[in-house]
Formats: sequence, structure tokens, C-alpha cells
Amino acid sequence: MNQPQHQLTAVVFDWAGTVIDFGSCAPMGAFVKLFEKFNVQLSIEQARGPMGMAKLDHIKALLAIPEINQQWLQQYGARPTNADAEHLYEVFTPMNAEVVEDFSDFVPGTIELINTLRYRGIKIGSTTGYNRPIMEKLLPIAVKAGYSPDNLVCAGDLAAGRPSPLMMYQTFADLGVWPPYTVVKVDDTGVGIEEGLNAGTWTVAVSISGNEVGLSLEEWQALDLIEQDKLRQQATAKMQATGAHYVIDTVADLLPVLTDIENRLRSGERP
Repeated sequence: MNQPQHQLTAVVFDWAGTVIDFGSCAPMGAFVKLFEKFNVQLSIEQARGPMGMAKLDHIKALLAIPEINQQWLQQYGARPTNADAEHLYEVFTPMNAEVVEDFSDFVPGTIELINTLRYRGIKIGSTTGYNRPIMEKLLPIAVKAGYSPDNLVCAGDLAAGRPSPLMMYQTFADLGVWPPYTVVKVDDTGVGIEEGLNAGTWTVAVSISGNEVGLSLEEWQALDLIEQDKLRQQATAKMQATGAHYVIDTVADLLPVLTDIENRLRSGERP
């Protein structure tokens, strides 16, 4: 049976920084502590740089930063290798899993949004840079809180993670949705937006709740309006540069965007 050409079939959400963990704080802190264990100093800004990648790829990207690479050389007498990265990853996974429950609050408006999408018959997909062991701890917490996506594709499940479209392709198959232009990808990282673009979907970047601002909800709310607007503009510009079709503050602002996308589909537009 053919799908309607002008109606959205699914919205695929990232996890940390998009629907949970305002500010994407859990992985950032774990990366800093990980490198501290190996006597290498990693800044918060450096830790956030590759966010959205599979965590092993993220670690490899961090080790490739010249300053980090040089620290490793000075500490261990050799440049970091793939084996070193894999060892770091083995240490990282339980560290991240240990703290993920502490950063499992939903971005305000998420549950209400999901309920509305389900009422409209739109399927809920999910992809993540977290691996399966971390998500095995996080998913039950989310389900208990009222968020139960129709699928979950984790980093490491497939031959390649973001920015490749493979996790999105798996989501299409899991949900039984097609063509790609009836699907929307929502993410807070550049590689997550690229994931959607490479899969042929519409893409919506969230700026305030995600990695670009990198503040917890409490820290964000403590700022005055001028400082909030400054950070919003900076994060929005960065996410627009990724090629995202839309940039919004948080998922609470998504519904008008979905309406606009369906209007564009009716007029024959494609992403």
C-alpha cells in the first residue's frame, strides 16, 4: 500500500540534548572524567566538539585533537593508537552508564509532543550516539516516564554510525515508513542533522536544549534574557550551518514546523 505523499509518517528523535538531558550533560562529564583517569586534561569545549558521533568514534576524534594527542605522547611515550581508543571506550561505557540516570529528565514539553504525534498517527523513531549497554539502562527509565519510541537504533548496532544514514535506514525498515521525505529527523548535533540529510529526510535542529549551548535547564533559566538571546543566536547560527531545514529552541516548538513541512509536501516540495 502506498503511503500518502503529503503526510508525515514518522519523526525520528535523537536522545541526549533532544528529548532528555537538557544540555546534553551526561556524556560531556563522562568524557572529561575518562581522560582524567588517563592523566590527560580535556576541556569541556573539546569534549563537546564531536558530540553526536558513536562514542568510540567520539573518543578517536578527541585523541586526534593536536593538544590531546601531544599530552598522550608526553604521558605514554607514543601517539594514541586504535587499541588505545578501544581501551578508553571500554572504560567509558560503564562510566557513562553510571551517570546517565542522573541526567534522565525530559526536556520540557517532550511527553506532550509525543502524545500529540501519536494521536495524529505519526510513528516515533529514535537513533542515538549511545551504545546498546548505555541505552539498556536509560530506556526503561524513559518508558516508565511515558516515552516509549517505536524503535531504537544505537551506535554500534550497524556497520557505520553518524553521519552515515544507516541508522535512519534501519529506522525506516523498523517502522515500515517511506519515502524518506515523509520522515523528519530531530537532533541537537551536526552529525545527527547530517544523518537525516544523508538519509533524505527533513531535518530539524534543536539549539537551546542541546550540545551547542550545553547548559542544564536550571543554568539556562538562571540567565537573563539578554544572555539567553546571545546564546540562542550563536547556537542557531551553528545549527543552520549544518544544513538543517529548520532550527528551533527545543522539541516543545516542533509542532508548527511539522505543519509547515506538510504544507510544503502538499505543494510538491521535497527536502
